[in-house]
Amino acid sequence: MTTPTPDDRRPRPPAGGRGPAQPYGHPRPGRAQPGGLPPGRPRPGAVPPGHPRPVPGYPIAAYRRPGYEQPYDEPGDSGRVLRSVLILAAIAGVVTVLVGVFYMAASPEQYGLADERSSLPPRAQQNAAAPAQPYFQAPPTVPPPQPTIPAAPAMLPSTPLRLVIPRLGVDAPIKSVGLDKKGAIEVPPVSNPNLVGWYREGPTAGEAGPAIMLGHKDTRSGSAVFSRLDEIRNGDVIEVHRKDGTIAVFTVGGLEQADKSVFPTQRVYGESRAPQLHLITCGGTYDRSSGHYTDNVIAYATMTSTRRA
Repeated sequence: MTTPTPDDRRPRPPAGGRGPAQPYGHPRPGRAQPGGLPPGRPRPGAVPPGHPRPVPGYPIAAYRRPGYEQPYDEPGDSGRVLRSVLILAAIAGVVTVLVGVFYMAASPEQYGLADERSSLPPRAQQNAAAPAQPYFQAPPTVPPPQPTIPAAPAMLPSTPLRLVIPRLGVDAPIKSVGLDKKGAIEVPPVSNPNLVGWYREGPTAGEAGPAIMLGHKDTRSGSAVFSRLDEIRNGDVIEVHRKDGTIAVFTVGGLEQADKSVFPTQRVYGESRAPQLHLITCGGTYDRSSGHYTDNVIAYATMTSTRRA
């Protein structure tokens, strides 16, 4: 555990437990799914009721829980705006209503990445092979797969700066992203294919709960930062370099490929006491008529150690 730095401005949560996780179908946090937090701390995020459907192919990941204070602001992030509207969605589809807690379940196809091109690069077609190991398969109510190594204690929040996956050759800067005007999570610009987006209204890497990061599989010009994400294996190490000078080390517990129409919302965004990292990119078959991939590939990892940079 490290000493908090000036950029880590969110207060520690009060002592006490949070109680058991809610079952699938229970109302979920607004504007996206819940991220885990240390006991007693809620999390920000919300989408106004009746908001237009996001462009299919974008992931959604926002939420707000009652009683949570405004999150910390990193230096230079003064323009961050948090939304606070209540939303709930039924299992059968997207039905937004105001309730006493902030929950939602958005239409599953909203969780993929936009491809933003008209043709699939040749290398991407060649890479559309079977993964290095079988994909994780389970009902959507099942929690994320865990590595065999025990989870490390959660850290204080600190902005993630860089993502490193040694075996895949990934060494990429991280850009914080929020929601666009349509209520969909922003994706990194295709002009910088090596950029990873971190959803800033969720947990930071190392906090309790799932830190959500996403990146493109490919662009018009070729492969992108997560072009080899489907090759990741259980036990692989993922490092997140943080602004406070620490490195959160995560161990992969499983890899899932999910059709965008049945995206595992609760598993990806559900609450957890352990510090988790969920990486999302496109996968499956590239549909030339729609300009999108059919699936999402999700890598699940749990923080197992920390060290100074």
